[in-house]
Amino acid sequence: MAESLIFPPEFVFGVATSAYQTEGDIENDWSEWERAGKLKEAQARCGRGVDHWKRFDEDLSLTRDVGATAFRISLEWARIEPERGRFDEAAIDGYRQRLLKMKAAGIRPVVTLHHFTHPTWFHRETPWHEPACLDAFRRYAKVCAGIMDKLDPLVITFNEPMVLMLGGYLQGVIPPGVNNGKLAGLAIANIARAHMVAREEILARLGKAEIGISQNVLAFAPDRWWHPLDRALTHLASQNYNHAFLDALCTGKLRIGMPGLAAIKADLPGRDGIEFVGVNYYTRAHLRFVPKKPYIEFKYRDVHKRGLTHIGWEDYPEGFGQMLLEVKRYGLPVWITENGIDDRVGDRRPGYLYSHWKQMLEAKQRGVDLRGYLYWSLLDNFEWLEGWGPRFGLYHVDFKTLERKPTPACEYFRRAAHSRKLEAPVALATL
Repeated sequence: MAESLIFPPEFVFGVATSAYQTEGDIENDWSEWERAGKLKEAQARCGRGVDHWKRFDEDLSLTRDVGATAFRISLEWARIEPERGRFDEAAIDGYRQRLLKMKAAGIRPVVTLHHFTHPTWFHRETPWHEPACLDAFRRYAKVCAGIMDKLDPLVITFNEPMVLMLGGYLQGVIPPGVNNGKLAGLAIANIARAHMVAREEILARLGKAEIGISQNVLAFAPDRWWHPLDRALTHLASQNYNHAFLDALCTGKLRIGMPGLAAIKADLPGRDGIEFVGVNYYTRAHLRFVPKKPYIEFKYRDVHKRGLTHIGWEDYPEGFGQMLLEVKRYGLPVWITENGIDDRVGDRRPGYLYSHWKQMLEAKQRGVDLRGYLYWSLLDNFEWLEGWGPRFGLYHVDFKTLERKPTPACEYFRRAAHSRKLEAPVALATL
């Protein structure tokens, strides 16, 4: 099969970033969270990020240099609407100019409206569990539509909404720091509705557009293959975490049910709300039933002795193929909107790309309508609660000088993008 694994001419190679993690000097709910000492390293700050706001032209050139023809960025709501109802025209024009430069360089903009962060006023005045959030997000989306007008973007309204709900509304480990099941249900339902109202505004301005979300998916496995409750948890987690939100946007009905933990039912104003499925895939998790809330023990296991990644995740490319076959059920084009490895030495990333691309192309052979792959991330950056430790970048960034240097994966990525052939990296080919 390996001889027939080629990337079709129309298949898109791209890279991904997010505003807060890279741009620098943003005041929002995450910067407040950091000052409250709520990261794993209490003193860590995103601060100037990797200065992407000022170095955009340089980073766009790096994008071209690896053969990418798509570049995912996010619009930072806190830049655009720093005070409720007051929009910053300089920020709006800044984002517009960046998208225009992408188009001029032959790179398709992939634009995320919401990548975890909020203006400082949002959680106090229009939080996701209150109806007022819909008018707030509609107003913001209308401005974003103007930024994207006539540029043929691929539009992602929300990045990983289930992560936002679990981390922000159930576990309370990311903003807004809530730990309340009822509010979590209200919030995730309103986020789904917010996607729909944003879609209305984008289509009203652009006429037509490819609009979707980026869904974080995990390959789940029972920690004890023989244990019926571990197996039941695995099934429930897969449906609720990987599919419930996508199902809601396709059918108009949000249904999330974990016995003893959550029972969420909500109807949306419409159905068929996405043109594509965005998949963010990194790893597999093993689940074990424990007889006390939250009833789930969650762990990463190095089953195949490949070595956990530096962030502690299993390197499990087989799960990538599994997840792609699962989202085939939606009958929609699929974009890989994030996939990557925390490789702090720099020697594992080419092999990681090869093994995951192999799974991806085999899934395409089995009927998955794959359109493109966006590597996370173009640059080493600030990785949320993990701070400055992880390094996912194709380009290594010296966090003191901010100098960008190519990792060995850059040449491998470039060669695949130009040759359209899947070939093992030299280190693997000689084994």
